Amino acid sequence: QVQLEESGGGWVQPGGSLKLSCGASGFILDYYQVGWFRQAPGKERELIACMPSIEGDTSYKDSVKGRFTVSKDTAKNTVYLQMSNLEPEDTALYYCATDCLWSVALYWGRGAQVIVSS
Repeated sequence: QVQLEESGGGWVQPGGSLKLSCGASGFILDYYQVGWFRQAPGKERELIACMPSIEGDTSYKDSVKGRFTVSKDTAKNTVYLQMSNLEPEDTALYYCATDCLWSVALYWGRGAQVIVSS
């Protein structure tokens, strides 16, 4: 079964950290660029990080640069989003997809909820 699934969401206090996972099954995630997106209540979905499929630097949205880091474990067919120094404004549903342009992504997950609140 072809599937992309996010996990690791939850509630965290401001200043805290969370690590999201994006696991693929049925296909090799390494062959695709991976985009991390988020959608906050009442707002449009936005791209926050883009990891290229080949060697190269991951790009980040300015608002998360220096706080969020994308990494991957090829053996586990999984990409991660390490989020640190979280702010209430980071509260959103987080998605991963096999492209940095949502409309052309072949696969995407159902999302992982992140709530940052005291």
